[in-house]
Amino acid sequence: MTESQVYPEVRSNPNGDTPQIDPSAFVDPSATVIGNVKIGPRVYVGPRAVIRADEIGTDGKVSPVILEEECNIQDGVIIHAVAGAEVRIGKRVFVSHGSIIHGPCIIEKDSFLGFRVTVFNSNLGEAVWVGACSTILETNIESHTMVPGARMIHSPDQINQLHPISSEQEEFRRETIEMGQRLREGYFKLFHKE
Repeated sequence: MTESQVYPEVRSNPNGDTPQIDPSAFVDPSATVIGNVKIGPRVYVGPRAVIRADEIGTDGKVSPVILEEECNIQDGVIIHAVAGAEVRIGKRVFVSHGSIIHGPCIIEKDSFLGFRVTVFNSNLGEAVWVGACSTILETNIESHTMVPGARMIHSPDQINQLHPISSEQEEFRRETIEMGQRLREGYFKLFHKE
């Protein structure tokens, strides 16, 4: 099977940048990946996800969207950035269904984003837990912090009300990442048969 058959929705941006996908990653055939996107080892990209690095900066270049090893991008996730802005999603980050990540943005390793989370122009430290339907807007969240579901976080006062991640959430996060890797392995084998 050729790469275009495996990844029919992977294409260049207007600047001529083509996605780089590690051979051990799995990108669902219905996902759209455009431009200066770098997908690392054992990454999973689910159905109907859209990952675009296509806006040209003032320097004439497109900043990358980087998915580091073993991160998991679930169904319907959108990842994009304004011209000149990078998005980096760290190792073993799990991004749940329908979330939006818009750069500039860095999400450090081992973080978990619940259903329909929005992260815009923000940085999340290591092992941050963001509950379903929350929005992180133009701010930074420290490592090992828990953001409850359905919250808007965009000021120091709101950040000061957050608490450390619990042991139960930490265990759930680990189990979810392991499940995501089993899912990637299963689909990788299914789509890469000789």
